[in-house]
Amino acid sequence: MNELLKLIEKNARYEVKDLSACLAEDEGVLNKKIEDYEKDGVIAGYHTIINWEKADVEITKAIIFVSCVPERVAGYDKIAERIGRYSEVESLYLISGKAEFLLQVNGKNMREVSNFVAHKLAPTEGVNGTETMFVLKEYKKYGVSFFEDGNDGERLLVTP
Repeated sequence: MNELLKLIEKNARYEVKDLSACLAEDEGVLNKKIEDYEKDGVIAGYHTIINWEKADVEITKAIIFVSCVPERVAGYDKIAERIGRYSEVESLYLISGKAEFLLQVNGKNMREVSNFVAHKLAPTEGVNGTETMFVLKEYKKYGVSFFEDGNDGERLLVTP
């Protein structure tokens, strides 16, 4: 059923009859499988991709690297849980590299994001440091291109 999950992830608006035709599976079986996935938390939610610039809505997005030291028993999980509780945090990843976590944070403006970092995130127990980068423009999100000309599928030149 990995194919089912891939299809739903790409487009949550597929109707079960279309999924059934695509996967050559019975609609009833697929409905039950989707229901089970939702109940078990495999399908954790359904989202719509919004081009906020086109909607003329001001949103400030930031990518934040967070450095921390793992806790003795819980490792990074307890720190991640504390950080993940903040409503400003859109996404939270444990990463390899120069920091332990990568966050995507949304706010109304730069000041709101800055205040979040200074007054909530930085003082969070276990956090040793942060590095904030503001997103200047979003071109593609979850595989969906925001380019106007429709040539986002154009092949790039390959040179030796």
